[in-house]
Amino acid sequence: MKAPNLNQIVIRAQQQLLTNPNPQFLNPLLSQLTNSRNAFFDLYNQMLSQPFSHNHYTFTHALKACSFHNARSKALEIHAHLVKSGRYLDLFLQNSLLHFYLAHNDVVSASNLFRSIPSPDVVSWTSLISGLAKSGFEAQALHHFINMYAKPKIVRPNAATLVAALCACSSLGSLRLAKSVHAYGLRLLIFDGNVIFGNAVLDLYAKCGALKNAQNVFDKMFVRDVVSWTTLLMGYARGGYCEEAFAVFKRMVLSEEAQPNDATIVTVLSACASIGTLSLGQWVHSYIDSRHDLVVDGNIGNALLNMYVKCGDMQMGFRVFDMIVHKDVISWGTFICGLAMNGYERNTLELFSRMLVEGVEPDNVTFIGVLSACSHAGLLNEGVMFFKAMRDFYGIVPQMRHYGCMVDMYGRAGLFEEAEAFLRSMPVEAEGPIWGALLQACKIHRNEKMSEWIRGHLKGKSVGVGTLALLSNMYASSERWDDAKKVRKSMRGTGLKKVAGCSWVELEMSNNRLGSNLCTA
Repeated sequence: MKAPNLNQIVIRAQQQLLTNPNPQFLNPLLSQLTNSRNAFFDLYNQMLSQPFSHNHYTFTHALKACSFHNARSKALEIHAHLVKSGRYLDLFLQNSLLHFYLAHNDVVSASNLFRSIPSPDVVSWTSLISGLAKSGFEAQALHHFINMYAKPKIVRPNAATLVAALCACSSLGSLRLAKSVHAYGLRLLIFDGNVIFGNAVLDLYAKCGALKNAQNVFDKMFVRDVVSWTTLLMGYARGGYCEEAFAVFKRMVLSEEAQPNDATIVTVLSACASIGTLSLGQWVHSYIDSRHDLVVDGNIGNALLNMYVKCGDMQMGFRVFDMIVHKDVISWGTFICGLAMNGYERNTLELFSRMLVEGVEPDNVTFIGVLSACSHAGLLNEGVMFFKAMRDFYGIVPQMRHYGCMVDMYGRAGLFEEAEAFLRSMPVEAEGPIWGALLQACKIHRNEKMSEWIRGHLKGKSVGVGTLALLSNMYASSERWDDAKKVRKSMRGTGLKKVAGCSWVELEMSNNRLGSNLCTA
């Protein structure tokens, strides 16, 4: 049976108004007209003109329509009518108005309205707390949450109230208060079987980095959905525990308790890319292929492409890039940077040209890959041209990594005067990696004069341990032991310590970390 169209609903409403203008029959028809602003408010005004054809549900439908059509002036008109008609003291309508104002981030009107409610119920409190938290007023939201317990009338929060309070705690990073909210929920037995509350607690612990607490909550949840699994996985990935994130994903797939969604898959692929673990990424790819409802496109396609280029499997990178039907700037930028990172400089520039031909406008990330490719390929003139085009034609404000590519480009070419002039022309102070790149060029070209200039420029400034270590090694290689000793002494004086380098080597689906100071027999 087909649903009635707009004209049929309007005709039925007009007939109802003439024969039996009862709000019990008119309100459902009014609700069906929500998508059509003119038809809805025409009927609403007609119902309002007859004293017995509307009730408080009529006004809640009207406020929902105002939210849907962003009709603030009409909502204010409804508010004024409720005050004038004496219906304003209806708590049901007050809560509807409160919800409207908060949904439109009108915190001032919502707060004034809330204060005018003689006895706000749990819906009133929850709407206010949730609305304030979503509008960026987390501290005020928690203040009102605490005030729920103030005398003379204590209002007991429900699961939705606690979820709103937890969201506010999460935004503020207030782990201590969050634990209190969690404990209160346990006392009320809200946690048992309430997956929404459980997910909110899980999300809070994960975002605050309390991963042991998050894992404990997850393990004790009676009901877990895809949000539960994805939240825990994201928590591990965000904290840098990428192997643990993959373990959660694999357990999720094998348990069949919940089916991973796009967000789950994108997150686990990013985790695999972060540690360059190709075999784990391939396992995820196999899972994607096993699902007929998933396609290598959009966010999943971009994440898969990013994983392969970060893991250095450019053959699969080319294949995945070709599989992505709807290539966006992220697809192009990811592959361009991946090609540059893996030594495919010529392919990088060819792909960039193809990107422009296909009408995709590059972003700042794309230009990092292009400039890096020019630097490593020794294409100085092209690099300068691309940098100027980025800034002047595309209107992209250069960032530190763009400046770093240019300085590296000049340094590799041995053009130290040009590098110095470029550094002086920068509108921002160069950071450690830029100085490190230039020092490396000085080491290659044995330019002690420039290294001395860099040392003088860095004196008294905060730079990374790698830059100072490189400077010290340069002095040592030139047998300037006193200077090397001074740099090392300054490193110790500031508490800096160089961490030993390491590599990740995959052996039969397991990762083995090899320290750079290991000796072979």
